[in-house]
Amino acid sequence: MTVQPPLIPVGENPPRRRGGFLSWLAVWIFRLFRWRITGELPDIPKAVVIVAPHTSNWDGVFGLSAIMALKLRVNALGKDTLFVGPLGWLLRNIGVIPLDRNSPQGMVKQISERFRREQKMFLAIAPEGTRHAAECWKTGFYQIAQSAGVPILLVAFDFASREVRILGTLMPSGDQQADLEKIYASYRGIQARHPSKLSHPIRG
Repeated sequence: MTVQPPLIPVGENPPRRRGGFLSWLAVWIFRLFRWRITGELPDIPKAVVIVAPHTSNWDGVFGLSAIMALKLRVNALGKDTLFVGPLGWLLRNIGVIPLDRNSPQGMVKQISERFRREQKMFLAIAPEGTRHAAECWKTGFYQIAQSAGVPILLVAFDFASREVRILGTLMPSGDQQADLEKIYASYRGIQARHPSKLSHPIRG
């Protein structure tokens, strides 16, 4: 009997990449560790994707596997000084965007303008900014989404249910604190790999 992959449907609008070996390998990883992807991926072309809680390197393994398994093209941010020679080619090829931290435009404006130039773009950010317990989240993700006029897509790593879980979207209202409270509430009850390292806002 053929085992169906632990995936969810993907519409026509999200940014896509070709499948191939990496997509097959990602599905194999999900099957091997008995993980799955749950929730509903919105059929939208652009979003700031926040991934939490981030308490271990395994978050990256399952997060990257989810991207490859669903054949999504998802960008991340990296220091522009890393983009030299073959490493620069590799980083660009896997979707890392060079960020000039000395630019007078600032990070938010640089990425907002990139969103406006692209027809389709998902940008993944770990708002905790660390695998260790944090008192608060960095809010750059919110400022980028508000400035670019794109929704925030909430994705969680739940080690209790072994799920990469899509929790839904939130369109920034301009009331940052109220919106952040809604986002924090969505993540409460999610079990991290290391619960003692949960950041304060989502600790419950």
